[in-house]
Amino acid sequence: MADYILARKSRNIASNLVHIFLNLLLGVGSVIITVLSGSPVLGLLLVLVAKWRVFAVRARYLWLNIKSNLVDLIVGFSVVLLTYYAGTSFLAVDFILAIFYCVWLLFIKPLSSENATLAQSLIAVFLGTSAAAIMTAGLNSVLIVLLEFLIGYAASRHVLVQSSDKNFTLTTLVCGLVFAEVAWLCDSWAIVYTFGASGIRIPQVAIILTIFAFVYNYARQAMIKYQDDFRFKHILGPVVFGALLVGIIVIFFSNPIFNI
Repeated sequence: MADYILARKSRNIASNLVHIFLNLLLGVGSVIITVLSGSPVLGLLLVLVAKWRVFAVRARYLWLNIKSNLVDLIVGFSVVLLTYYAGTSFLAVDFILAIFYCVWLLFIKPLSSENATLAQSLIAVFLGTSAAAIMTAGLNSVLIVLLEFLIGYAASRHVLVQSSDKNFTLTTLVCGLVFAEVAWLCDSWAIVYTFGASGIRIPQVAIILTIFAFVYNYARQAMIKYQDDFRFKHILGPVVFGALLVGIIVIFFSNPIFNI
């Protein structure tokens, strides 16, 4: 019996080590292969291959599986695309993205608490919008609108899937539409903040939508908590803070020198 328990513990340790190694390989490999190849194709394929379980199901479960993994896919794709658009030489941003993706895969993604799911959604919004804004610069506005609808839908669904919200589908679609509208408005004056030769580029719309997503979720939770006794004062602080922050960003940090 003791030998059986010892053998089982050894197998568990070995499987955990393999799991950690594969995640590190994905996190670092997706960035390195993108920089060296000068193309995002191999990096995106690597992310998809790592998610093979999502597609290894019967056809009727495929769309449900894809929706359940949208946030993780958005983060993975965004890391590869941001790496690609940073250039074909290794920059500080490449190391930052590789380290972050490893942290995401090993520590952030496995969490399932309410706060963790919110954090995961906000990360997907920020990275996904950053990649979408940079990728679609100079292209037809329809593309950024469609991508932002998908990001808004995925982020909202990721949070709401664990709730008892009766208007689950409607809420996620509305969130997607708001994201699409904001992206369309910002697309006519696309501002990207750059940080020297580090390769770090942060679109203004990514910050705005991340703030909106946080305030939106806070308001939704307050409405559920207070129900019939809900008053605007319950969300006044975050709403005012979010509006002021967005106002400051738009008014004082929209200098054309940052224009994409």
